[in-house]
Amino acid sequence: MVARVSTTLTPVRVPSPAHPAPRRRTRVLALPEARWALASTVAFLAALALDLGGLTWWAYGPLYAVAYVTGGWEPALEGLRALRGRTLDVDLMMIVAALGAAAIGQVRDGALLIVIFATSGALEALATARTADSVRGLLDLAPSMATRVTENGEEPVPTSELAVDDVLLIRPGERIGADGRVLDGASEADQASITGEPLPVTKGPGDEVFAGTLNGTGVLRVRVERDPADSVIARIVTLVEEASRTKAPTQLFIEKVEQRYALGMVIATLAVFGVPLTFGTDLTDALLRAMTFMIVASPCAVVLATMPPLLSAIANAGRHGVLVKSAVAMERLGEVDAVALDKTGTLTEGTPEVSAVRPLPGSGPAPDALLALAAAAEHPSEHPLGRAVVRAARERGLRIADARDFAAVPGRGVTAVVGGRVIGVGRAGSPVTEAVDADADADATGVVDALRADAPRAAVPGTEVGDTVVLVTGDGVPLGILALTDRLRPHAPATTAALTALTGTAPVLLTGDNARAAARVAEATGLTVLPEGKVDVVRELQDAGRKVLFVGDGVNDAPALAAAHSGIAMGRAGSDLALETADAVVVRDELATVPSVVRLSRAARRLVVQNLVIAGTFITGLVLWDLLGHLPLPLGVAGHEGSTVLVGLNGLRLLRESAWRSGEVPFQGTRG
Repeated sequence: MVARVSTTLTPVRVPSPAHPAPRRRTRVLALPEARWALASTVAFLAALALDLGGLTWWAYGPLYAVAYVTGGWEPALEGLRALRGRTLDVDLMMIVAALGAAAIGQVRDGALLIVIFATSGALEALATARTADSVRGLLDLAPSMATRVTENGEEPVPTSELAVDDVLLIRPGERIGADGRVLDGASEADQASITGEPLPVTKGPGDEVFAGTLNGTGVLRVRVERDPADSVIARIVTLVEEASRTKAPTQLFIEKVEQRYALGMVIATLAVFGVPLTFGTDLTDALLRAMTFMIVASPCAVVLATMPPLLSAIANAGRHGVLVKSAVAMERLGEVDAVALDKTGTLTEGTPEVSAVRPLPGSGPAPDALLALAAAAEHPSEHPLGRAVVRAARERGLRIADARDFAAVPGRGVTAVVGGRVIGVGRAGSPVTEAVDADADADATGVVDALRADAPRAAVPGTEVGDTVVLVTGDGVPLGILALTDRLRPHAPATTAALTALTGTAPVLLTGDNARAAARVAEATGLTVLPEGKVDVVRELQDAGRKVLFVGDGVNDAPALAAAHSGIAMGRAGSDLALETADAVVVRDELATVPSVVRLSRAARRLVVQNLVIAGTFITGLVLWDLLGHLPLPLGVAGHEGSTVLVGLNGLRLLRESAWRSGEVPFQGTRG
């Protein structure tokens, strides 16, 4: 026979996990591509310093050779393998161009080309590794072990061995090991990373719980209802993997462009060398013309046309608290024409706050006295609502009296003796508040209804977005009501207005929270609320031809972040998976930076186009000069290097502070 689990009114402190789940994050220098790129860059810079310093070739030549070998051996090897498969890629052609430059004495140009391509390869490898990290890191949310209840007692088992109908014992502070339903016990579960709800959710018999969520102060007995492979966590992993694979067509398109460019460059170089030779041109002259062509046609300026603007934009955004993970991510941010936003922790602050204090008419104390009594009773509590009440009292400068005989009922409320009276703070109708006079209870119900109707206007207009109402009692008699809300971020209305101006359409709100709270956020920000199912909505918008930017913070947001054309995660309270899956992270949780970084990305894309025009003009002009006339090698190198420097300096314009300030969102809200 299975023993039943009981709860008591003694205070329970939630223990901190003794061994927090490790964060699986690939280090940059753990990637061989990054190590080779670093070695090539260091060797090149050292050689360049000695070269410009006027030293002899024997001083700097070997360092250039090191830059060639360390940065070029891997793309050369991959290019040769591709060649064996009867395909060409631009990496192999750049190696050939670099070697060609060295063959005619332009070693420095070739080494610079090698360094650029080695660095690009390292950035691509890092982005791929971090995507894989994000999927693997999600599995760390779910515990590896669980306590299974059997007829003979309790036994620890790996969560991978759990089966449907197993019964688990979940102690205070433990993570729940499987999706299931509560058999008995009472507690709260912090499941914001799964469902997006900002506050711990009361759990009792019959309530559903999810693997990886954190149990609160009570003890639960849970029956497993899903195989671990079918849990919410496992399904999110699958969605992230599927959404990541949907980005492959863009990569395939890039590979096709590289193939055509490489093939065209081979044919053109051979023609430049062979045709004049056929008509009797001297071998040395034909080779010199072909090598000049190889240099002026090499895409150094094209490469720098893209990277400096995007990397400068990344650096500028980083100074203002937005981490954009790659140049590709920065470019994609500027392409978006539709925006979808999560609610909890994104548009709202994700933490409860007292929005109204209402004494019971005719029998309650003054508002400050009511709040002080509630804060005294809640002072020993570790519940987020209790901490919010205490914080509100301190912000008003109220004295918080000492309390004794504190007791907490998980998911219901607290009681304590304050100034000789038994003060209770809890949800109306709970064991903490149910022993009240019928007339007084009716009055309290009226106050609750009134608060639920006007709580959004109880403090600062336009800033309150949802309410949790608790009843304060003294010796069993209702004294008044407190309303606690998840507060809208101050910049939320201005941010959504700026995003509307940028994209031409109002952003949409996607949330799994209750409909009333969602409607209040939508009303305050001018958003449209769409049905639950974030990743499905994002995919539907993109199937309709929109390029969607999704902004979120929780584990449940990760599939939508991965499926969207571009994703931004809120960094302060964001889950590890959301932070790793997103293309960019708002490190300081400043919502107003979202339209700013989109505008900065668009500026970067404009500079990329300008640079491509400049690079294309120089390359075309120099190539035609070489083919139709006689382009001196020094002049060809000067034109090639000049265009490279020009597009590089043009891209660095986005490092200026004014590039960010032009996209700042003016503050339009107020705080109480």
